[in-house]
Amino acid sequence: MAELKKNFPIRKKAKKEASETQEPKKTWWVQIRLFPIWLRIVIVIALIALAAVLGAMVGFGVIGDGKPADALKWETWQHILDIMSGK
Repeated sequence: MAELKKNFPIRKKAKKEASETQEPKKTWWVQIRLFPIWLRIVIVIALIALAAVLGAMVGFGVIGDGKPADALKWETWQHILDIMSGK
């Protein structure tokens, strides 16, 4: 064990000398995006809109007493807005 501790600094020094003689490797990293940022934003907005539509359909048709397709009609939203505004 004492022998190992005594030789450790020598090994470390030898490793350091070997790394100094070698030329550093140049690595060129080019990142290519599969989808541009603007397309990612459009996809996220579309997914949010889809989730809102599906949520309205589930809320209106499954949880409520209506038909899920009625959640997409303008008359339904006009009725909801009339209730909210107090008309």
